[in-house]
Amino acid sequence: MKGLDALDWAVIIAYFLILLGVAWWVIKQKQKNTEDYFLAGRNIGWFMVGASIFASNIGSEHVVGLAGNGAGDKMPLLIYELHAWIVLMLGWVFLPFYARSGVFTMPEFLEKRFDARSRWVLSIVSLIAYILTKVSVTIYAGGVVVSALLGIPFWIGAVATVVLTGLYTVLGGMRAVVYTETIQAVILVLGAGILTFMGLETVGGWAELKNTIGTDYFNMWRPNSDPNYPWLPLFITSTIVGIWYWCTDQVIVQRVLSAKNIKEGRRGSIFGALLKLMPVFLFLIPGVIALGLKMQGKLDWDSPDQAFPVLMSNILPSGLRGLVAAGLLAALMSSLASVFNSCSTLFTLDIYKKLKPNKPEEKLVKTGRIATFFVVGLGLLWIPIITKLSDGLYEYLQNVQAYISPPIAAVFLLGIFYRRINANGAIATLVGGFLIGFTKLSLEIMKSSFEEGSTLYNIAHINWLVFGAYFFAMCVAIAVVVSMFYPAPTQAQLAGLTFGTVTAEQKATNKASYNFWDIFASVAIIVIVLYIMISFSTLSL
Repeated sequence: MKGLDALDWAVIIAYFLILLGVAWWVIKQKQKNTEDYFLAGRNIGWFMVGASIFASNIGSEHVVGLAGNGAGDKMPLLIYELHAWIVLMLGWVFLPFYARSGVFTMPEFLEKRFDARSRWVLSIVSLIAYILTKVSVTIYAGGVVVSALLGIPFWIGAVATVVLTGLYTVLGGMRAVVYTETIQAVILVLGAGILTFMGLETVGGWAELKNTIGTDYFNMWRPNSDPNYPWLPLFITSTIVGIWYWCTDQVIVQRVLSAKNIKEGRRGSIFGALLKLMPVFLFLIPGVIALGLKMQGKLDWDSPDQAFPVLMSNILPSGLRGLVAAGLLAALMSSLASVFNSCSTLFTLDIYKKLKPNKPEEKLVKTGRIATFFVVGLGLLWIPIITKLSDGLYEYLQNVQAYISPPIAAVFLLGIFYRRINANGAIATLVGGFLIGFTKLSLEIMKSSFEEGSTLYNIAHINWLVFGAYFFAMCVAIAVVVSMFYPAPTQAQLAGLTFGTVTAEQKATNKASYNFWDIFASVAIIVIVLYIMISFSTLSL
């Protein structure tokens, strides 16, 4: 890799100065109540909501990993980047129920729809999952990226980035996160877009890239007999994970809840869905380009995960290299900031406030800041473990969401679409589902210690995509069967929280929140998704 020169450093420093300036301006604004600190006063416009959704999703490990998929013959995983249609579901299906309920967090919504037990379970599990997966993985991958780009030791890069991100998240709250994420999204899209354009030019164009690699390489749909990525389980499990991540996960949903109203929140989700289409072209294609250049003898790298930074450092001119480096740093910081803020929100409003219901608003905001420091500290403490277990951790992190998402997705979907599901059905699904998922994950991690052919080995060996699909069906069955043994929820309990209980006035309010262009944009995005799915198949290539 080529190192950064003086002009590259000037671009990076200018980026950070602008970022810190915006964060400082936000920090100076008054934030004395929980709505302002955690949801930016519910006063964010659609553009910032959409940009924040995109920036929250794209982390440095996402950028490098997606390019690695493109360079490492893992094209079926492209389907996880085609979840734009599920992002639309957030705005069109889920947001009206969330907004009517007036909640801050997803566990709070479960308490209103079911009872306090569901809220406690989801809050605790979400916090543990965030700290041990999202925070730790982003810190680890970010440390690797920063050390590679800036030529500094891993520890210095990881710690400095975490501390800087944690500082403005603690002081500025959700408003600082949303404003800085908007800037970061622009930088990331601009930098990666330039890299894709120049990379295609270097490799000889799209046609030459296909000739070099072979058209079969681009096929994302493999037969159901494929041991790694059978197409039907891939589609089902990725959809379940997508509904959990985009429609029920605190990090993403918190962005639309910060919008001025349902109209702005929905348009933000539509804009976020449009942006979600970009990673295919901005990050995956550069990985394929890097592979093509390697096959042409114009580029060299050892592992697929090095494809993006090596491509960036070798084909971009001075200054642009710094811009893309700034974009990668932006991706790291935005992901960390999102998780930090969401963790503090969950802890403060779903745990601390439940234990101390009479605490004043200013005290809750202070607690939120302390909670963020705590999460930052845990993330830093986890780094030594990540560095020791990185190989195994990265192996299971690819499929860990398939073990977390089914019970949560089942409870939210049934809670909104099926009035008969009650509190006992929900808690049985959450607790039972988490136990099943954790057991499968544990067996998979310990698979090498089991005797080949034994029952435990065979269970551990089940393909994670196949297991995810059956696991979701099991969770739905648990919820329905258990609910049938107990009385159905009353109409008063369900009012406005599930289909069939929405009043005529609420329907009219929702209908007034969108127009023809919102529908047109949503349909256009779905058409683009279908076109990409067809294009990345052997039928057309």
